[in-house]
Amino acid sequence: MGSNLAQDSMAGVTVAFIALPLALGFGVASGLGAITGMWGAIAGGLVGGLFGGSNVGVSGPTGPKTIQLAVVMHDHMLASGQPDLGFAFGCVFFSGVIMLGLAAMRVGKFIHLTPYSVVSGFMCGIGAIVMIIEFNPFVGLPTLSSVREALIAIPSSIMHANLQAVFISCLTLGIIIIWPRITKVIWLPGPLIGLAAGTAVAQIFGFDIEYIPEVPTGLPDIYLPKVSQIYDMIGPAAALAGLAIYDSLLTCVVIDQMSDERHNSDQEIWGQGMANMAAGLVGGLTTATATMRSVANIQCGAKTITSTIIHGLVLLALVLGLAPLASYIPMAALAGILFKVGYDILDFRVFPLLHRLPTPSKITFWTVFLLTVWEDLLIAVGVGLAIAFFLFVRDMSEMWAPKVVDLDEATKELLPKHLKDQIAVLEPEGPMFFGIADVIYRQVDSLVHYKVLIVSLRYVPIIDLSGAFALEDMVKLAHKHGTKTIIQGMNPAVRRILTELSVIKNIGEENIVEDFGAALSMGIDYVGEMYLERTIDPLKG
Repeated sequence: MGSNLAQDSMAGVTVAFIALPLALGFGVASGLGAITGMWGAIAGGLVGGLFGGSNVGVSGPTGPKTIQLAVVMHDHMLASGQPDLGFAFGCVFFSGVIMLGLAAMRVGKFIHLTPYSVVSGFMCGIGAIVMIIEFNPFVGLPTLSSVREALIAIPSSIMHANLQAVFISCLTLGIIIIWPRITKVIWLPGPLIGLAAGTAVAQIFGFDIEYIPEVPTGLPDIYLPKVSQIYDMIGPAAALAGLAIYDSLLTCVVIDQMSDERHNSDQEIWGQGMANMAAGLVGGLTTATATMRSVANIQCGAKTITSTIIHGLVLLALVLGLAPLASYIPMAALAGILFKVGYDILDFRVFPLLHRLPTPSKITFWTVFLLTVWEDLLIAVGVGLAIAFFLFVRDMSEMWAPKVVDLDEATKELLPKHLKDQIAVLEPEGPMFFGIADVIYRQVDSLVHYKVLIVSLRYVPIIDLSGAFALEDMVKLAHKHGTKTIIQGMNPAVRRILTELSVIKNIGEENIVEDFGAALSMGIDYVGEMYLERTIDPLKG
């Protein structure tokens, strides 16, 4: 840790100044106040840094988490019209508790099973939500917490825009965009320069626009979760926990690609759980591993958790002594910063290719995107995963086509025609799972005119409950039509599952052989016995 102390320290200070305007902006956007963003960033930096699973990941309030909490609080207001802070921070605290439980269950590995179409649609939806919510502050009007309200109000907002606020927003946004192109000084970040410029112009010219309300200083208030509200908090807390895990682990995947390290997913979930519990207790916004700050941390040369801890300490010093300066910052400047954050969340890797995506990926992307913007973030992810899952099963079941093997090709010799007309060999390839039961049934139904059906399982690596019962039903269907079924060539794993499920017992051990030659001989003998029976008793023919 000591060998990179100087670089880590500078990176921590730099990232703190990047986090400052973002934390203030997220606090305001949440409707809970600018100071809540600061305490969330402090909890994320100190606690998330100490207990997280990424050495260079920086935790704090993020756009997706902020919007999610704002949506939750839209339905939980006091009679006075003010947000119920106790409820809000209780949800944040319990989301951390839930994450600790999920970390103990080691769910982190499942992030790698999420289809990219779901991830992309989700992130593009989040980016769109941030820009939609920030449109009103961008043009100098009060923030609307509901995405639907903000989207519907855009035409009216344009007509009633405050031109002074629009100027400050555009100035801030323009500097953020241009700054990296005109300088390589990474310790002087564009968002901080844009914030300073927007604030300076607004103060010098005395613009009549909205500013951040006065931010209180000193130690934070402590918010202990109210036991009486736990039942109402569990749902929102679970949603916050789910999004925190996705938000954090997706950022960690990006970090891994940019650095030489590999994060520990379960440890990262644990660290975010601890950070959110701490944030809830001190009145901070819900946290997650933040992409923009983490990338900046890497670009500043950070190598260890020292940088994220120093980032938290710098923010702590600011909130304890310099917070009153925030009241000079115009809301429009913060809107310009957050507008760029929303834009950066959009997945421009997929946008140019939308018209060329495979149909299943296209359906999944647009469903997740539209549900994220119009309905609910976690519903969007759940529906997206369900759609991707069923489309995958459909594709797999279409690919899973058991073939009828030519007997001459299988035995390498010419067999009498009457044998080929009465013995069929069915050879499925790939896993036998729940998506192929109907395929098996239809295939067997077309072969029941044969007297013997040999089912070769040598190319079936695994079988699940549905596949096992489908195999049993296949044998029953064949028997119903007078066709003898012989199972051949299953591997030990398949045999173990069929034994445990009593499928082998129901099929009959005598109908199961390992060698194809033995299966064919059994089939020939069976056909011969039937021929003799018909010869002795013509009535059976």
